[in-house]
Amino acid sequence: MNSFLSRTSSWVLALFLAVAAPAFAQDAATVSKNGVTPGTAAGATPAAAAAPAGAQGAGGGDAAAIAAGDALFKNNCAQCHAVNDKVVGPALAGITKRRSISWLIPWVKNSSKVIASGDEYAVKLFNDNGKQQMPAFPQLSDKEITSIMAWVTSQEGGPAPAGGGVTAANAGGADGKDAGAGAAAAGGYTDILLIVLVVVLIVLVVTLAIIANLMKDVLQGRKDLDGRDVELLEQRFDWTKLYRSTALRGIVGTVFALVLLYEGVQSVMAVGLTQGYQPTQPIAFSHKIHAGENQINCAYCHTSVYKAKSANIPSANICMNCHSQIKTESPEIKKIYRAIERKQPIQWVRVHNLPDLAYFNHSQHTQVGGIQCQTCHGPIQNMEVVYQYSALTMGWCINCHRETPLNTKGNAYYDNLVKLHDKSNNAVPFTVSSNGGTECSKCHY
Repeated sequence: MNSFLSRTSSWVLALFLAVAAPAFAQDAATVSKNGVTPGTAAGATPAAAAAPAGAQGAGGGDAAAIAAGDALFKNNCAQCHAVNDKVVGPALAGITKRRSISWLIPWVKNSSKVIASGDEYAVKLFNDNGKQQMPAFPQLSDKEITSIMAWVTSQEGGPAPAGGGVTAANAGGADGKDAGAGAAAAGGYTDILLIVLVVVLIVLVVTLAIIANLMKDVLQGRKDLDGRDVELLEQRFDWTKLYRSTALRGIVGTVFALVLLYEGVQSVMAVGLTQGYQPTQPIAFSHKIHAGENQINCAYCHTSVYKAKSANIPSANICMNCHSQIKTESPEIKKIYRAIERKQPIQWVRVHNLPDLAYFNHSQHTQVGGIQCQTCHGPIQNMEVVYQYSALTMGWCINCHRETPLNTKGNAYYDNLVKLHDKSNNAVPFTVSSNGGTECSKCHY
């Protein structure tokens, strides 16, 4: 019996090698022919070894560094920046020509500190962009920031390539066209190889099942089996043992209890949080059309945004300043006419709603602090339907107060406070928190 099993195992192994080996050999030969190292992911450029001098980016980054910079940029910077277009922050094209990498690294890690130091370029950049504070990224290493700058430089003058910052032309230097074709061919053959392997595995499973049944039939017909062989041949797996197993029940019960506990904690922690809230409004108003495409200033509709505790919801007569002449036949605009005729306000659904226990003054932030709308409300100019972009939690507000420097220049009120602060806090910027912005009584009284 053991001899029979050994011969069968050898036959199955030989069958696998006969089917799979040609596929492996064909893929390896094709990939090698097209200039792509076997074992490299489809369409990807091997790190360092396959990156020629022509793939060098800004900051001395090679193709691998540029690819790493692409991922870092998407995870940390893409919400506010683009390479060739202004988003929330300025376009980054040419940044490595305007500033050295030794300046950019501390700027990315803590821009408020560079501004507070009095650096003229940093202060001008801050003022030119509406005094909107860039978040600090102390977690990024010097190497990671250099990689981001290398990727930015590689994308100047054109859109970012899909699927990463390294194009086939960059990876292949003068032979970029051939390298791109080789990478595409390698990707196609890799897909074929995977399909072949899946088919082979299915064939093996079916083959083994057939062999097992054949062996069982052959062995059952033999008369020279001893008692142990008969016992092995006739044994069946008892699935009820799993159900009766104390250990298995304990594991399943523990996992179930942990899942319930996790979901319970998540639910409790989410009480009062409405980030992402996007109600349906009575009129399909598009901020993308008004604030984005037509660039209507927020203060035109929200007239109290710079001078009152709350940013008012615009009344119907403000809408009619334009829509008494524009798109008068639109079904949505006719809803405004009906509201005016009935002398009833439009029942807009409030999106951003702080609890009554927290005091918040809108004008203190927009007029005095110079905070831009997008800082709290996100890319409002791109929203078809407005949603709550930020968490608006106490921790979110406190972090902003800790990171945002106060613009004290030209305001004699702060002169003595800044001197006292600088005397006891060397190289730490004078932030809202330094001025008492994190005291409980500022928001709760």
